[in-house]
Amino acid sequence: MHIVVVTKATPDTGAKITVENGVPTWKEAMVINPWDEYSVTEAVVLKEEHKAKVTIMAVGPAEHDDALKQGLAIGCDEAIRVWDEALVGHDSLQYARALAAAIKKLGDVTLVIFGKEFADSGSNQHIYQTARLLGFQVLGSVSKLISLDFGAGTIKVERSVEQGKQTVSSKLPAVLGVLKDITEPRYPSFIGIRKAAKAQIPVWGLSDLGIEAGTPKATILSYSEPPKREGEVEFIEGESPREIAEKLAEKLLEEKVL
Repeated sequence: MHIVVVTKATPDTGAKITVENGVPTWKEAMVINPWDEYSVTEAVVLKEEHKAKVTIMAVGPAEHDDALKQGLAIGCDEAIRVWDEALVGHDSLQYARALAAAIKKLGDVTLVIFGKEFADSGSNQHIYQTARLLGFQVLGSVSKLISLDFGAGTIKVERSVEQGKQTVSSKLPAVLGVLKDITEPRYPSFIGIRKAAKAQIPVWGLSDLGIEAGTPKATILSYSEPPKREGEVEFIEGESPREIAEKLAEKLLEEKVL
């Protein structure tokens, strides 16, 4: 039984991001995509329950190695990074093509797990594109894994949808997009961190995968910061709480808040 969990490095959600000449910049270090803390943990839990092998993968340059090593420290068995200079400026479809080719190269993958989305772009279409290219069933917004039977080739999950909860069963192989309800994140142990720090992460290029980059269907031209919000603060004073309340009510009526 072989499970692949997919990750990437993203800016810390607390980082102060500015835009210079249409390019976003920040000073803080990259961290593992926050949603992937849940998907990586779930993959490791399944490894322990089913004696499976877990490979953690990322598509991108060397800055993603730290996210891969965090996955190793949590309990993944091996890490692989897919990258080629021909993928610079790639869109989600090119990303999915490279990722799907890498998963096919492994040859025996039964389950692929993604976090809900990439926090830096707020996108998740790569999940569905990868599943389509692999020919796997795709189950998104998974909040609970009810059962998994590698022998019978079946999986049953609970999905969180706008109308409530939905229980779905499917044949394997499958691709999952999981929510934070799926599990409680594990954090690396000291021994795990030391072991992961020594790991040499192989990099697979497009020639290793037997594919070409292709042409992006969508291109990001530039970024811009949202307009700054300007506001005024007015302190309401009075001789008593009642007077202050009356003045506040009058002001709210003037502004048509009440």
